[in-house]
Amino acid sequence: MSTIKLYRHALSGHSHRVEVFLSLLGLPIEIIDVDLAKGAHKQTDFLKKNIFGQVPVIEDQDTTLSDSNAILIYLANKYDAGNKWLPTDAVSAAEVQRFLSLAAGKIASGPAAARLVNVFGAGLDHDAAKETAHATLSVIDAHLNKRLWLVGKTPSIADIANYAYIAHAPEGDVSLENYPNIRSWLKRFEDLEGFVPMQKTAVGLNF
Repeated sequence: MSTIKLYRHALSGHSHRVEVFLSLLGLPIEIIDVDLAKGAHKQTDFLKKNIFGQVPVIEDQDTTLSDSNAILIYLANKYDAGNKWLPTDAVSAAEVQRFLSLAAGKIASGPAAARLVNVFGAGLDHDAAKETAHATLSVIDAHLNKRLWLVGKTPSIADIANYAYIAHAPEGDVSLENYPNIRSWLKRFEDLEGFVPMQKTAVGLNF
């Protein structure tokens, strides 16, 4: 099996989605760090890999692919022979897509945005992001009541897509103290064989 190249940034939750899934699948990977601070993602060579100038990007033989959720779907379809991570029945597949949309929507504008302010100094409305984060986390915590995973009875790419920015929400001053079901879900995810953590940053509530 050929090695998959992953272009990433160590503090990017989007990059972590792909890195942890590659590890959970047991696939051989070569990690290539992209220096966002120096604008490496906006250089011509990188823009040939992703016209939007964002990480992550993977190169799998002749295939170059960007967008973290798109990459998760690609990897599941190509390398998960047992359909463990992306169910094929219509209802479950739709449920997974719903949580991929959540990751790209409320999670991105909530805990991820709040973290961006503290970790990268992003010029975003921190209070609005924290408000969105808590409103969203309250719904997810209720959803996880008597559930082990976001969709179905086994982990899926829905869990992978939402894990990093929820786990690292305290870096954006978003406490997880009032969300016991989420905390249990995070622990279950971290106990999966092949799990790799994302680098922590000593900001916000982690400072």
